Amino acid sequence: RITTSTPTPTAFYIHDDLSEDVRLTHGRDSLEYKLVRELLHLARRDSDRVFVLTVDEQIDLLVSKASPKPFDIAIGIGSAGENVARQIHDRAGWFPNIRKLDAARQEANEGGYTLISITQESLEDQVRDLDRFESIAIVDDTLFSGFTVRTILGLLPDKVRDKTEVYCLRCVQESLESVREIRPVSVGFEARGRILEEVSYINASGLARKVGIRRKGLPSLAFYERPEWMEAWFPGYADEVIVACRRLNALLGHDA
Repeated sequence: RITTSTPTPTAFYIHDDLSEDVRLTHGRDSLEYKLVRELLHLARRDSDRVFVLTVDEQIDLLVSKASPKPFDIAIGIGSAGENVARQIHDRAGWFPNIRKLDAARQEANEGGYTLISITQESLEDQVRDLDRFESIAIVDDTLFSGFTVRTILGLLPDKVRDKTEVYCLRCVQESLESVREIRPVSVGFEARGRILEEVSYINASGLARKVGIRRKGLPSLAFYERPEWMEAWFPGYADEVIVACRRLNALLGHDA
């Protein structure tokens, strides 16, 4: 058994951003789709602690709590935030004008994380023209520690930030207030508890694709390439989950 300092969360949530993408790309009868379903079924073996969240159920919760007028512009944080903004707009019509902010969280060499631009344009330059819009939405998939959203809000001038609201599919309630102290936040699914020890989130795509862990100066990793994390998340059956992840990755490769 692997010795790990990564805590095993009391409630572990996997956002299924993989099934529909693979179904649309490869087909419902494909081996790729079959392996996605098998992986998620295996991951839920500890069904009292591990839960899979679907996009639809999270959007249903968000739409039931909020009913804003359409925003002049919605800024989706990374590809995940952009996809979420489009899915919410398809359902509720809130975000007719969507722009992706090319940003990602990257592991820092000294520990912790930094938020970086993944394009040649700096984060500051990507948000520089927002003062011309009267209503602005910042959209992301997850509000976990709140680091990413707080960093983006901190880049905005006061007059722009005052016109901005935040929308996320899911959050940890412990972190929600730190963002609500800055600007209004609407979320779908809310989990109670301390981050990491009591509640944690991952995206299913990070299990099978090398997109889950971005590193400075090094190739990105899939979660299965950090076995100490996998053992903490799936204690007692991590090896089986890793095998399933590797097999699926071999088929999907860089097909995003």
